[in-house]
Amino acid sequence: MAQLKVKQLKSGIGRKQNQRETLRSLGLKRIGDVVIKEDRPEIRGMVQTVRHLVTVEEVD
Repeated sequence: MAQLKVKQLKSGIGRKQNQRETLRSLGLKRIGDVVIKEDRPEIRGMVQTVRHLVTVEEVD
């Protein structure tokens, strides 16, 4: 199954509560953090919520 590489580029400080919680749920704590997640609809939805704070790449 494909995987997604999610990297945090911007801070969650000053953002809406749900966006900060989404970053934490993805496992991102600080700028520059990278996590590898399974490519599932739930993860895609979380990434969509914070798309302005992160970058996403597909990894095999």
